[in-house]
Amino acid sequence: MTTQNLIVELFVEELPPKALKRLDEAFASVLFEQLKTMGLTSDDSALTSYATPRRLAAHVSHVWLKADDQTVQQKLMPVSVGLDAQGQPSPALLKKLGAMGVDTSDVPALLASLKREGEGKKESLFLDTVVNGATLDTGLQKALDEAIAKLPIPKVMSYQLETDCELPGWSSVHFVRPAHSLLALHGSTVVPVRALGLRAGNTTQGHRFEAAKSPVVISDADSYADTMLVDGAVVAGFSDRRLSIAQQLAHAAEKLGDGYQVLMDEDLLDEVTGLVERPNVLTCSFEEAFLQVPQECLILTMKANQKYFPLLDAAGKLTNRFLVVSNISPEDAGAVIGGNERVVRPRLADAKFFFDQDRKRSLASRVEGLDKVVYHNKLGTQGERVQRVRAIARAIGQQLGGDALAASADKAAELAKTDLLTDMVGEFPELQGIMGAYYARHDGLSDDIAFAIEDHYKPRFAGDELPRSLTGVSVALADKLETLVGMFGIGNLPTGDKDPFALRRHVLGVLRMLIDKDLPLDLPSVLDQAMGTYGSGVLTHDSAKDDLLTFAYDRLTGMLREQGYNAQEVDAVVALRPMWGEIARRLAAVRAFAALPEADALAAANKRIGNILKKSGEDVSPSVNESLLVEDAEKALFAAVQSTTPKADEQFEAGDYTASLQTLAALRAPVDAFFDGVMVNADDAALKANRLGLLAMLHGAMNRVADLSRLAA
Repeated sequence: MTTQNLIVELFVEELPPKALKRLDEAFASVLFEQLKTMGLTSDDSALTSYATPRRLAAHVSHVWLKADDQTVQQKLMPVSVGLDAQGQPSPALLKKLGAMGVDTSDVPALLASLKREGEGKKESLFLDTVVNGATLDTGLQKALDEAIAKLPIPKVMSYQLETDCELPGWSSVHFVRPAHSLLALHGSTVVPVRALGLRAGNTTQGHRFEAAKSPVVISDADSYADTMLVDGAVVAGFSDRRLSIAQQLAHAAEKLGDGYQVLMDEDLLDEVTGLVERPNVLTCSFEEAFLQVPQECLILTMKANQKYFPLLDAAGKLTNRFLVVSNISPEDAGAVIGGNERVVRPRLADAKFFFDQDRKRSLASRVEGLDKVVYHNKLGTQGERVQRVRAIARAIGQQLGGDALAASADKAAELAKTDLLTDMVGEFPELQGIMGAYYARHDGLSDDIAFAIEDHYKPRFAGDELPRSLTGVSVALADKLETLVGMFGIGNLPTGDKDPFALRRHVLGVLRMLIDKDLPLDLPSVLDQAMGTYGSGVLTHDSAKDDLLTFAYDRLTGMLREQGYNAQEVDAVVALRPMWGEIARRLAAVRAFAALPEADALAAANKRIGNILKKSGEDVSPSVNESLLVEDAEKALFAAVQSTTPKADEQFEAGDYTASLQTLAALRAPVDAFFDGVMVNADDAALKANRLGLLAMLHGAMNRVADLSRLAA
């Protein structure tokens, strides 16, 4: 028996373009995995997925018509239950075997087929049975049902389908879009499967307007893509179509010359790929007068509303030309180009109108309007929130740059949310902050204030740039901290995957600014200042600060590990909860220390010391009475601590954490000698207390940079 290739296609109404890529991957991968699980694929089998706005398809090579039979070992029951004292089958065993369809008439043969495994009371009886391999008809039906059931459908539709049985009537079908036909070919043979009320055949439909034939007949599985292209005028592969669009966009920009470049957006490229079956890129234009509007507004309206690709000049400035991905290829594209230009013009005119109207009022005149905008029913209005952000921004600015920075941070914080009341941001919420910066400059404010207004939302996502100035940093920190403190203060904590106020993103933004900007801010004290901006009785969650700090350090640990830091090194540094700006230097110091030959022994000793001090049940003072040092090893350790610690402390205070830990590495030999020759828990209480004091002194000296015990295996 030889294998043949398989093609399965589900032809439907237009699928959601933003979801098409996920639907494509899910449909094909689940179908393939199910066939593989049932043994219908071979080691050489390969998967190729296809997806257009109106179809999901999967091609699997080297598929068997029937899977091999398999021998399966089944556990029956304990030997003590299955066999009597003479070793003959018990009634319970015979009943079970009969239910399994095993012939029990020949007892000697039956006993010979049984296997015994285990010992004593755990010894059990097993039987090898042959399970017939799945046929392609039944296996593909199961795989297809599973692939449809597991599709990540954004929203399910319900529609009526006329039944194809002898009794007339209608049945309800639930799917992402109404399905019209099902194609399933193994080689050139139709596989008789069903789905969504449809029977499989060998036909499908091509392009709505440009297909050469209707229906399109697929002769065999391997001719699917070529037949769809020639007879159906459809580029069936999602990745092939996406690549074609990208190449056509680049070629169209190159043809224009003068350094034109496409503003490529990967998400938009995916979405447009999900909108067309045979892409055709056309060049269009709009009136240059619209370029007086901020280019962010024009770009957003072209991309979000019209799915167009803007064109930039060599300097990165928006031009009045744009590219359209059409789904038709007429001989004369003039009508298509003209239609798209007519469609975009009112959109751009709206943007210009909003921009002109917004500039008739200053940002300062909009501040009072924030008092009428509800922020949260427990936390007040946007106006009240702005007052809290201003107070936090002033405090941060004072710490980072004195009175001047505090004043500029206060001004920027006062105006940062006012663009929420503008027409432009009302139409395009994605432009909040950006439009505030434009309007601030129009009002005659400095670039520092304008940049801070624009940047106070940053970083908005992983890898996003940070605010450009300390004014922007102060306001961005204040804005995020106000949100975090408020939400934690009313007990609105993230749970599982639910985080409606993006508190995880806010914490990561705070961490990035504190660490990457190396800011000398102590987070607990800043949180105290932020909590102080709320009136009495507003923050009702008693452990809000502790919960928020734990939440922040958990996010920090995850963030550092994702950046490639060793988990033990991260835990060692984070355990001490140092100033955020010091974390990178402390991590570097710990990594350098871990590479030293003394590191493992000192880390293990540190862990041992910590356990000893913890088990002592006492609040051990790090002090030593030299007259009570009896053993040579404890005298040597005390002398080593006395000579080493001052230098290590001096390096620590200077911020040279790497040198501080390397200095302490010299303690390895006296520490090893101490544990080899000294009994800490001496019978003499005074000696015991003195030795515990020596260990406490050593423990404190070694763990200033990081908790070195976390490095122990």
